[in-house]
Amino acid sequence: MTIRFIAAALVAILTLAFAAPGFAQAPIAAPVGPAVQTQALGAAPGVTSVPAIDVATSFSVIPMFLRADIIVKAVMILLLAASLWSWTIIFNKLMLLSNLKRKARRFDKLFWSGQSLDELYQQFASHNDHPLAAMFIAGLREWRRAFESGTPRESSLPGIKERIDKAMSVTILRETDGMEKQLGLLATIGSVSPFVGLFGTVWGIMNSFAAIAARHDTTLAVVAPGIAEALFATAMGLLAAIPAVIFYNRFVADIGRYVNQLDAFADEFSAILSRQLDEKAMP
Repeated sequence: MTIRFIAAALVAILTLAFAAPGFAQAPIAAPVGPAVQTQALGAAPGVTSVPAIDVATSFSVIPMFLRADIIVKAVMILLLAASLWSWTIIFNKLMLLSNLKRKARRFDKLFWSGQSLDELYQQFASHNDHPLAAMFIAGLREWRRAFESGTPRESSLPGIKERIDKAMSVTILRETDGMEKQLGLLATIGSVSPFVGLFGTVWGIMNSFAAIAARHDTTLAVVAPGIAEALFATAMGLLAAIPAVIFYNRFVADIGRYVNQLDAFADEFSAILSRQLDEKAMP
């Protein structure tokens, strides 16, 4: 759904970019005939006339985009797509982390509620849909395998404990990779977007100087439109980069705290399983 939304937005922008200038052009030919004196019609009573936007002189967002060079337009469209994509990642990560924290609190409450490990295993074995439950299932499954061939001996306990720790560590790494998915893209948008906007700014200023050289005129009316279009590209680059950098740092911190919570639970759970192994092991 989000990819379709972004694609539809880009198609609309491209249509506006390349079709709107044609609507703004004056007619090629006018009817030829004797001049007719007409009287300007006033506005209807109670209705305020709204002045039309002059694309050639206006400094609002859409007219500046329509006046821009094709390279500057491409830069603006690219930055807009990057901004939309970064916000898509941001909203997905916000919902994902919120959901994981809620499930972790619920699992932690059930784990310390006094239920047996076998009951928890049966409850979460079929739907371990969050990292804490997945780590619990991996560790307890490895612990139960140690008893498949009978009660283990004391000499085999170090190997069993090491396998339990390895199973939980691998699960933590796998779940962490899933949580960090697309964070690299968010970091890339945050670091590259200002430079893309700067490229559009440099290109727009080059066009401004070319217009000055062609017209032999350095008045503000000649220089200002090109400079405004160039600076608008920089603004779009910052608009895409700032939220990406802010939320990237936030997500890295949140994932780091969640991984620390997983490590702490893994140590506690490993100690519980190790204690039970020591109690049940045969000499």
